[in-house]
Amino acid sequence: QLQASGGGSMQAGSSLGLSCSASGRSFNYYATGWFRQAPGKEREFVGGVSWDGGEIDYADSVKGRCTISRNDAKTELYLQMSSLRPEDTAVYYCATGAVRDLENGDEYQYWGQGTLVTVSS
Repeated sequence: QLQASGGGSMQAGSSLGLSCSASGRSFNYYATGWFRQAPGKEREFVGGVSWDGGEIDYADSVKGRCTISRNDAKTELYLQMSSLRPEDTAVYYCATGAVRDLENGDEYQYWGQGTLVTVSS
């Protein structure tokens, strides 16, 4: 199971740090990613890391503001986002699985429960 944490209410322009724990298990051989779903909208890709770390991909909407990383043991996934905007308001989900296309949420087999991020102007 995946457990996401770090959400909350934030001001526009501030920074965000989310964590996702694999409950002691490792992400070895699995890609990992962050997705978000704003109220009334479809889920969208935020960013992802391939299983070997060789590919890191970000959505255009967060590129330049967002960094995704994993700890050396590959049991934790992190998302750092700066210059937050009200349109970043969403429930953020972490996911992992045997993925070919990092941006395709349907390829991820395991999902966390989500953490709500609210950005006010």
